[in-house]
Amino acid sequence: MSEDPTPVSDSPFRSETSVRDAAPQFVLPLVVRIERADPPARTDALETAARAVLTILGDDRSAGDGEWAQAMRDWQDARIRKVVRRARGAEWRRAEALPGITVTGKSAEVRVFPPVPLDGWPKDLARLQVSGTDLDDPEPPVDADPAAPVLWLNPDLGMSAGKAMAQAGHAAQLAWWELSEEERASWHDAGFPLAVRTADPARWPELTGSGQPLVRDAGFTEIAAGSCTVVADHPALHRKR
Repeated sequence: MSEDPTPVSDSPFRSETSVRDAAPQFVLPLVVRIERADPPARTDALETAARAVLTILGDDRSAGDGEWAQAMRDWQDARIRKVVRRARGAEWRRAEALPGITVTGKSAEVRVFPPVPLDGWPKDLARLQVSGTDLDDPEPPVDADPAAPVLWLNPDLGMSAGKAMAQAGHAAQLAWWELSEEERASWHDAGFPLAVRTADPARWPELTGSGQPLVRDAGFTEIAAGSCTVVADHPALHRKR
């Protein structure tokens, strides 16, 4: 299991300028497979992206002297960025040939790669499009399991699926940082069960004031800096409040 000592009070997901901005900047690439004839459901893509982030955080290659460990440390020491791109057909096959991890949901496939310099993307990833990740849910998502972690999206923000996937990944990462090693191992061994749902507007103020991990967007794309985007409601963290 990987270890990360970053305190949430020094969150790299806040919009305020910090020493993190002076560090070399890295990005965690995620690629979602979107075939023209059979795109994934939006909610499943969001949940699969969040699990992909957790999977690389918990991978042995990301810890200690692992082959991805230095890149993961460099990335987490700076302003943490995640960028979601889309691929299909031969593009997806080329992406799968690069070092990384593919995580599969009910209908979604997301491949996460070790962090790369902000301006140093591998050629086969750099050519992929960021736009065009708009997805829909064929049916409304079922109610989330109250015993499992839920990543609650701000109901007042309209985000593309790609943006929401990155934000869900941020929230999952904040929850991961707050868990004990035992709690991380338990979540890992269970396959990182979680749900992503849009919060009821009436409940959103309660969620943002609950003390649970909260993502405030840095404002690089789509939405205003400082916007509260996701609350990570993890049952294990309730006992710590």
